[in-house]
Amino acid sequence: MPLITTADERLSAPRPINAIVFGPTGAGKTTLARTLDPDSTLMVDMEAGTLAIQDWRGDTIDVRKQAAALGVNPWEFLRALACWIGGPDPADLNGPYSASAYQRYCQAFGDPSGMSKYKTVFWDSITVASRYSFEWAQRQPEAFSEKTGKPDTRGAYGLHGREMVRWFTQIQHMGRNNIIVGILDRIVDDMKRISWEPQIVGGMAGRELPGIFDQVMTLQIFHTEAGQQYRALVCQPNDMGFPAKDRSGRLAMMEPPDLGALLTKMVNAPRIDKTLNKELPPPPQPQDPITSAPQAQAS
Repeated sequence: MPLITTADERLSAPRPINAIVFGPTGAGKTTLARTLDPDSTLMVDMEAGTLAIQDWRGDTIDVRKQAAALGVNPWEFLRALACWIGGPDPADLNGPYSASAYQRYCQAFGDPSGMSKYKTVFWDSITVASRYSFEWAQRQPEAFSEKTGKPDTRGAYGLHGREMVRWFTQIQHMGRNNIIVGILDRIVDDMKRISWEPQIVGGMAGRELPGIFDQVMTLQIFHTEAGQQYRALVCQPNDMGFPAKDRSGRLAMMEPPDLGALLTKMVNAPRIDKTLNKELPPPPQPQDPITSAPQAQAS
């Protein structure tokens, strides 16, 4: 088996996109699924939110319904689903993403080869997934003190954070497009300063996300100078405080809220940042202490 992937092989291979879209409640995050090809998109519904896309003809998986039918926790079902779709993790020897676990999932869900028709998986939403994970973590042995048997909140949060990061990483290596949406909260501090934070239980998952996903975007509602309302995806680091990152180098600061078009653009469009800056700015020039001193004002 060859160990090296040549440049030609790498450039000709499919390039799946892993993206996360944050947005405030009511911005229309779920409706973004309507911009994706229904024949090749699978929606994983954790919020029972399909009312917003009832005219969209794509396939869906109802997480709560399927977890109840199997008699498992919704978080356990989400882990199994990620492994069943993406295959086992060779680094996991006997955990929920191991080869043995994958075989159990195939027995429960069937042959995963039928999933090949789906080029994109739309996960709605990371906010709910984090709640499922934390609720599950609170019931595990690590969430209780070994000495007293009382609940250990720090242990629960630590387990929850590790679980979420493992899940993100499993999704990252699925070999197909993954789009995860989540709620963005508007925070106003005591000084009336406004910031925007993803609504995710625990701090570890939120910190790790930008490093795992290729694209981070914020769906927000804006207004023109004439007062006309419109939606847009903020795709680049910005002074508005919205989470954003573009690893593709092909997106503008703001893009239309069309995920199907953006997936194509992120793969096929020419890069905007063609020039790699390899220079530092010139150092400041030393000033003459005599000529640079302020002149005394005449009395």
